[in-house]
Amino acid sequence: MFFVDKPYISEFFKTTLRDNAIPVVATDMAKQLDLYGQTKLISEDEAVKIVQDKDDTIIYTTSENSIGWISKHLKFNCLPQKIALFKDKVKFRELTRSIFPDFYFKEVLIEDLKKIRFDQLPLPFIIKPSVGFFSMGVYKVSNYAQWGDTIESIFVQIEQIKDLYPQQVLSTRSFIIEQCIDGDEFAVDAYYNSIGEPVILGILNHTFASDTDVSDRVYSSSKVIIENNLEEFTDFAGKIGKLAGVKNFPVHIELRRQTNGTLLPIEVNPMRFGGWCTTADLSFLAYGFNPYLYYYQQKKPDWHEVLKGKEGKLFSVVVLDNSTGIDVEDISSFDYDKLVSNFENPLELRKIDYKKYPVFGFLFTETREDNFIELKNILDSDLNEFISTNAKMA
Repeated sequence: MFFVDKPYISEFFKTTLRDNAIPVVATDMAKQLDLYGQTKLISEDEAVKIVQDKDDTIIYTTSENSIGWISKHLKFNCLPQKIALFKDKVKFRELTRSIFPDFYFKEVLIEDLKKIRFDQLPLPFIIKPSVGFFSMGVYKVSNYAQWGDTIESIFVQIEQIKDLYPQQVLSTRSFIIEQCIDGDEFAVDAYYNSIGEPVILGILNHTFASDTDVSDRVYSSSKVIIENNLEEFTDFAGKIGKLAGVKNFPVHIELRRQTNGTLLPIEVNPMRFGGWCTTADLSFLAYGFNPYLYYYQQKKPDWHEVLKGKEGKLFSVVVLDNSTGIDVEDISSFDYDKLVSNFENPLELRKIDYKKYPVFGFLFTETREDNFIELKNILDSDLNEFISTNAKMA
């Protein structure tokens, strides 16, 4: 059974639910998300009974907002505890300590941030909410001057984001400080099947504008990216899954390959693929198979066949986060047509209510590898060229 929740579900996902009669739990939020007619809805009581009768129920959530429902209604099952192993970044580091014994991390309560002995921290380091989402509250610190600015920024951002998501999705009660992981970053959509084996459904390279960039602006997939990493990432996911003891469990893994070849996990997001129906939808747009359905039906992509004819192409999702530096209330419009005109083969544009969420939208694109400049341009942009401001800002 699947759960749907805010902030967003795609038309592709809605179609998948309807056309394949996938049971959807009829929460109050599910009733507000304009699911297509003939979607198979089941009551919350029925959902609980299904899990009681079948311990290894296949469950997927479009949004981590649904974790709250699972924690409340499925306490009798091990699933809430398995989710917590991944969702809480401190618990995750403790879980994987046996694989990565030399990795530095430290939990700090929000009220203790200003009391930290800076000279005892490894430089550079990353600080982020222990329970977080969507790069919110994530900062890289390389020196003492940055540390002071970072603490100030954290408290400012807390006020901006504290009501956007449930506590199970984003909590600013505590933060984790951990060593900075260098190297190429990747995002992996996968699931652990009924016997705990990992199945990879997508691999994307997370490209950054600079060494200090921690944004989610561009993720790209290609034949080369998948072929070069599929075996190694499958083995990597298998080790983590074995420690956690998970089955029928979808994940979105973020990891880096260091210059010496070592793979280190950044985090593993439970019960979903990429947020906002992004990376899994991109796999369909790029390669023609449906990751949601593959998980539900326990199928494995035939990557040899899937990647035929994809030579020389980059398939990307561009996250149009509000990096303008301008208060959203002072932004009167975003020029989506101008944005799209900068790409040679846009596949799909999704506009988001940027007054409600800190993102203008998502753009899915196909780009020739030798035309990477169009992706580089949007990486370097603060998006100011696409917005108009209220008259009082002129």
